[in-house]
Amino acid sequence: MYSSQAHAVLQRIITTLSDTLGRKQLQPFYTRLGIHFPEIYSRYCSLYGQRADLEAQLTQLVQALLASYLERSNTLKQLDLEREQNPQWFLSQHWVGMALYADRFAGGLAGVTSKVGYLQQLGVNMIHIMPLMQCPLGSNDGGYAVSDFRKVDRRIGTQDQLNQLTSTLRREKMLLTLDVVINHTSDEHEWAERARQGDKNYQDYYYCYPDRKIPDQFERTLPEIFPETAPGSFTWNEALQQWVMTVFNNYQWDLNYTNPAVFREMTSIILHWANQGADILRLDAPAFIWKQIGTTSQNLPQAHTLLQLFKACAQIVSPGVLFIAEAIVAPHEIMKYFGTPGTQECDIAYNATFMALLWDAVATRNTKVLTNTLKHLPIKPMGTTWLNYVRCHDDIGLGFSDEDIVRAGFNPLPHRRYLLDYLTGQYPNSIARGAPFGSNPKTGDARISGSLASLAGLEAALESNDLVAIEQAQNLIITLHALMMSYGGIALLYYGDELATLNDHDYLNDPTKASDNRWMHRPQLQWERIQQLLTTANPQQAIFSALQHLIALRKQLPILADLNNRILVDQDNDHLLVFACKDLSGTQAPLFIVANFDDRAHHFNLNYLAQHGWKGEALYDLYSQQALQLINKHLISVPAKGFYWLSNQLS
Repeated sequence: MYSSQAHAVLQRIITTLSDTLGRKQLQPFYTRLGIHFPEIYSRYCSLYGQRADLEAQLTQLVQALLASYLERSNTLKQLDLEREQNPQWFLSQHWVGMALYADRFAGGLAGVTSKVGYLQQLGVNMIHIMPLMQCPLGSNDGGYAVSDFRKVDRRIGTQDQLNQLTSTLRREKMLLTLDVVINHTSDEHEWAERARQGDKNYQDYYYCYPDRKIPDQFERTLPEIFPETAPGSFTWNEALQQWVMTVFNNYQWDLNYTNPAVFREMTSIILHWANQGADILRLDAPAFIWKQIGTTSQNLPQAHTLLQLFKACAQIVSPGVLFIAEAIVAPHEIMKYFGTPGTQECDIAYNATFMALLWDAVATRNTKVLTNTLKHLPIKPMGTTWLNYVRCHDDIGLGFSDEDIVRAGFNPLPHRRYLLDYLTGQYPNSIARGAPFGSNPKTGDARISGSLASLAGLEAALESNDLVAIEQAQNLIITLHALMMSYGGIALLYYGDELATLNDHDYLNDPTKASDNRWMHRPQLQWERIQQLLTTANPQQAIFSALQHLIALRKQLPILADLNNRILVDQDNDHLLVFACKDLSGTQAPLFIVANFDDRAHHFNLNYLAQHGWKGEALYDLYSQQALQLINKHLISVPAKGFYWLSNQLS
């Protein structure tokens, strides 16, 4: 039904735009519009089909897409064509990224450009710059409260400096990832200001109510995101004389996507940053973008419909640009953000489940929850990939399910309590130095802040000058990165982790940051000290060199490309994680990954690899470039908090 209707509507829209669409150079736009419009029409109708002005709204959307296409440079259009010819280019093992705040990494965009050589020295070829759009001077949720979606924040740099950075990265064949906040704006955004001034059109951009009737209905089922600092999901605005939905913080107004004007505006903003040279766009908080009374207003089907619409629109204007879903949600929910075999949604998703499970194994020195959960995860669609990471700018949430904890033989409530206590240093003899974040006194739940090195025990080891503990913390940091780089997907380091940066408590001196302990793992890098660290023997230099070696090795191994070719290896040692990376063509021997989370060495029986392609031949650890020493012909010793990348031949 929709196909014929879509064709008729498209013909009328094309007639409206015929003078422009007739230009020869617009043929790619015209062709892609014809391919993707039926999907756009169908999904648009599912959200807005009840509106009398449906066709007018669609016409305005296509006009906005055309305007964005006309703004796109010829260089970027050529890149689109090249990537359309090789749509799986981003599945390669070649890509290794780093997420960073431009100002805290190197003083701003100009500083980031000046440090491209440093990143290349490490092996990084993708930079993810945390939010750079204009935001308020005071509290701004680390840049995620945007007051102008089309301006670079002056504290980070200028548009010219961004242009210089994108040119440099493109010349060096490096990728740029930028954030687009799609769930909310700052209360200082022009739209919010015009809403406060009484403009009904802009009040309809948000969820605004004169009394508590509807807000109370929402809040019966809406979970609190920041219960300590921002309880509730609505804020009374005195100037507006209405309650405004503020799910995250009281200065972040949630956008109302039931209004098609909001979808059109945000589509144009997404395409604006694609046109600034971003290769990948990270869509922030997509799970929250559709609200519905009686639900948690997270992961709703309409939210996926909106993401599918965003993707279809981008496929018309900038098909070479990828989307990351920043959906830190339950394992069974995250798969939905990849779309379906017939519908594209996001190309990449954060592998938050794998990250959280790694920290479970770190805290327990046991891999039962890790392996049991991974075994029961659905397989993501081919042609999509994970963003694998160990730490990021945000807190650690223990997002795996209670069912997986039970399946591993543990009681969920005390298990989660132990993880929280261990990782925040409250458990006796814990070596972790994290801090609880977002504690909810109603439920006892909390998440965890802290830098990778401090959580892994390096801070405590350095304080006690325990050389064995220092070595084990160093090994653990390297092992976690080795797992992240081999599990299938884009490997994403977090700035400072390559230098084993410890918790930074300077944020307590800034009143706008003091209430948010996530700033302890958002350090201000000191480059003079970094240069000293990298030229002397110390744990930081050793970790930098190890990661440098790991990245170079990863890039040499095509079997580490993400082709859904990872298989867990069942074995009998609960301290070990073992998986195989298989060559789907059958022409190359598998690569076996073995990691030990315990603080003592453990044996692994190589016979467990037989059903995954090992034929009894000699095995080599590619990381150390050494042949394995066998014990009783079939056992190997895996060092404390260490790992192997095993192959039957040296690379």
